[in-house]
Amino acid sequence: MKKPKWVVEKEQAKRKSAAETLWLFGLHAVRDALSNPAREKLRLVVTKNAHDKLAEAIALSGVTPEIVEPRKFSVPIDPQSVHQGAALETKPLNWGSLSECAIGTDDRPQRLLLLDRVTDPHNVGAILRSAEVFGANAVIGTRHNSAPETGALAKTASGALERQPYLRMRNLADTIIELQNMGYIVLGMDGEAEQSIEQALEGRRDRPVALVLGAEGPGLREKTKETVDQLVKIDFAAGFGSLNVSNAAAVALYASLPR
Repeated sequence: MKKPKWVVEKEQAKRKSAAETLWLFGLHAVRDALSNPAREKLRLVVTKNAHDKLAEAIALSGVTPEIVEPRKFSVPIDPQSVHQGAALETKPLNWGSLSECAIGTDDRPQRLLLLDRVTDPHNVGAILRSAEVFGANAVIGTRHNSAPETGALAKTASGALERQPYLRMRNLADTIIELQNMGYIVLGMDGEAEQSIEQALEGRRDRPVALVLGAEGPGLREKTKETVDQLVKIDFAAGFGSLNVSNAAAVALYASLPR
């Protein structure tokens, strides 16, 4: 019996994912990855100077480094990348299922950030940092039209990628519905909305909340707007009303927390 097309595609995607590796670079990103027991480490290339700075993390990781001369530092990353003489080939992290990340096991407020077509790895890296600072359960993007786990993203995240769950789901609307079924209030960020985050969550800040942010410019897709529980905005002073998506994520998370 011939397998359905969707089954074949799912199996192909799973095999492709299992074969994928990425290169992390920069002293901070490499040190944090070496110190993460959940990170599968394949190959470490360092200069003597970088090796000395990472010596403790290298020793604890059990990885045998390849020490090279700076002029012979040749790994498959963008030549313009600021690698600081350190690069680590790894497997992407596996954070588990949506429910495992969304349903917390501690007393902190349950908060999620969902990204609708946010493709810039620098923005996503900065969002991961904010998510970690403000205690979000996870940052969630999509498998297509979102920034994958890359060295540039990890460097911008400044270590947060190793500690802050980053999931990429097949369909954002389906993910929103799944979260609603778990009891989440799902709010879509839209500058034209009538209510602010604070107004929408009045008397409900103890509830699990997911905040959905769109790409700068186009914002949320219509399907996303139709699926969320409510569209909300960030109140701005004077006539200024625009934030970079990573800054908006930080402000929105803070505004959603219990007072």
